[in-house]
Amino acid sequence: MKTEVRGNTTSITLQQNPSIFNAPQSTLSGALNGCLGSLDGACIEKLLLHCASALENNDVTLAQQVMWVLNNVASSVGDPNQRLTSCFLRALVSRASRVCPTTSMSTTSFNGSGSGMIQRRLMSVTELAGYVDLIPWHRFGFCASNSAIFKAIQGCPKVHILDFSITHCMQWPTLIDALAKRPEGPPSLRITVPSCRPPVPPLLNVSTEEVGLRLGNFAKFRDVPFEFNVIDYDHLSSSSSEIITFRVESLFSHLTPSMLNLREDEVLVINCQNWIRYLSDVDHQRNPLDSNSSSLRDAFLDIIKGLNPSIILVVDEDSDLSASTSLTSRITTCFNYFWIPFDALETFLPKESSHRLEYESDIGHRIENIISLEGFQRTERLESGAKLSQRMRNSGYISLPFCEETTIREVKSLLDEHASGWGMKKEEDMLVLTWKGHSSVFATAWVPNSLDIQD
Repeated sequence: MKTEVRGNTTSITLQQNPSIFNAPQSTLSGALNGCLGSLDGACIEKLLLHCASALENNDVTLAQQVMWVLNNVASSVGDPNQRLTSCFLRALVSRASRVCPTTSMSTTSFNGSGSGMIQRRLMSVTELAGYVDLIPWHRFGFCASNSAIFKAIQGCPKVHILDFSITHCMQWPTLIDALAKRPEGPPSLRITVPSCRPPVPPLLNVSTEEVGLRLGNFAKFRDVPFEFNVIDYDHLSSSSSEIITFRVESLFSHLTPSMLNLREDEVLVINCQNWIRYLSDVDHQRNPLDSNSSSLRDAFLDIIKGLNPSIILVVDEDSDLSASTSLTSRITTCFNYFWIPFDALETFLPKESSHRLEYESDIGHRIENIISLEGFQRTERLESGAKLSQRMRNSGYISLPFCEETTIREVKSLLDEHASGWGMKKEEDMLVLTWKGHSSVFATAWVPNSLDIQD
């Protein structure tokens, strides 16, 4: 059950254009007035949907009326629903400023109660470690993947990991430590990462090369032979969809055995942590790499399959915000999904904790991308574990079960270190992190279908 709003705190304001929230309560429709006496999660969701529908129908008056109500609920230092509402209100105002420019709606002076939306900043490696450890959102995937990798490379003297992730190699110290303790001795480990990652939090204040140097120092300390490589490709940033597409295709052109310097005596592991969702799932007729592929997401899966890895790990958030979803559908899914981390943080961090505010602010930036943008500008395109699994099977992969004796035991041990609301369930071969029974993150392991590769 969602946390109910326990009362209003200082509300969100738009000082540059306060008229947005000047609509008197008496002008609200009966349906909206009915929500005012009971602002629980379900009612807030209903208000958000009313606002989205009004914006889609260019009904600026109704949108302003609903925003007036939401403004009196939202608070960046309130309870989970109030804090989440604060993020959604910002996203809706941002969308309104795009679809109804004549209303002069703007978020440039958007100040939530307390600190409001925190400006993204670059973290130190130590700060990033603390960020990742707040809740098991990332560590769950690290733990499940590392355990599966450890099992897959047993007895192998040389291992090459091709890493696609957004957490700056935070996954690998734990694996390096485990490999150092391997009874037969550690393998020679090589990790290759792209020079550019999706421009999403968490952001780090050191370069990818510096991260590699630090990993190398740790591996040396643990007596694990180590090599770190960076795929250097053209990643000029631009707001245009053409350049965004070109950036991805430029990376794809480097994912070949020769460009990656794949070696016959190495076991290849491909690790995808919260990364595939940033590849477009929109039909992409201009894809020059595979005329049979309908999207860049499918093209990527085809390309890495051709590298013939021994195992592929895919971890991501278990929610469906794909290309086909409408704005109202995205709001419903997004509100019910992102409530999870907001509620989890409520269990152990004070309302004005800087760590909590920063973590929630990063989620807020993602919500803004999901709600306020469309087309190629909307880069947050989550795909549920079930849909991703079907995509993998359609692309010629076979799922692998996680080991009951090692992987599942280690994941359960990790969750024991966090609040009791965290749990885990199995759905066929997939492991799913849950919060109070709600699915949050999935972990899967795959191998290419050898018959498919031969064809």
